[in-house]
Amino acid sequence: MAIAEQISLINKQLNDSNARLIVVTKTRSIEELQETYAAGALEFGENRVQEMVEKQAVLPKDILWHQIGHLQTNKVKYIAPFVHLIHSVDSLNLLKEINKQAAKHERVIDCLLQIYIATEESKFGLDFAEAEALLEDPAFAELQHIRIVGLMGMASFTADEEQIRQEFQSLADFFQKLKNNKTGVSTGLVEWIELSMGMSGDYLIAAALGATLVRVGSAIYGPRH
Repeated sequence: MAIAEQISLINKQLNDSNARLIVVTKTRSIEELQETYAAGALEFGENRVQEMVEKQAVLPKDILWHQIGHLQTNKVKYIAPFVHLIHSVDSLNLLKEINKQAAKHERVIDCLLQIYIATEESKFGLDFAEAEALLEDPAFAELQHIRIVGLMGMASFTADEEQIRQEFQSLADFFQKLKNNKTGVSTGLVEWIELSMGMSGDYLIAAALGATLVRVGSAIYGPRH
């Protein structure tokens, strides 16, 4: 099935939820991204900074670029001029660097805290207590060029849908708790609006549990090259 048809199908599936589609474009060619753009998709997700920078330079400027992969502090400067949303913030140190680089471009960069909800040790992220401690840290309140707009999480890579559902539910519950308690909101650096969870294999479960952003690549393009 063509890229445009797949995007249309997924958008129809998401129609009854609050979720919108982030097309995961990592490893995909410029031609494939042009076809994606022509299909009406404007939000692209990349894992690797270098790949995002190279693609952003040659593709239409109204594309909204999402950094969804693990981000090293020394790479932040390359995406700071244009990145729309960073999904993968897993430390106060990284936030400080994003703040520093955003200030150089007179920007406020929106970020999500990445929460560790899976059983695999290979995944990154903060646990619930670490996330709350970060939001209450006095050093966090000094950052004027970032804004936390929500949370991101990745479920375990498993065929067990009940486990996936439980992991997403734990993230959705934590998001609701932070939102209800207005955690961090008094600093002006926080607005609880985005919940990024769900990928090609589990985006429908995530959408049903309250995701506002789902990150889908192989369900659109087929297996990675």
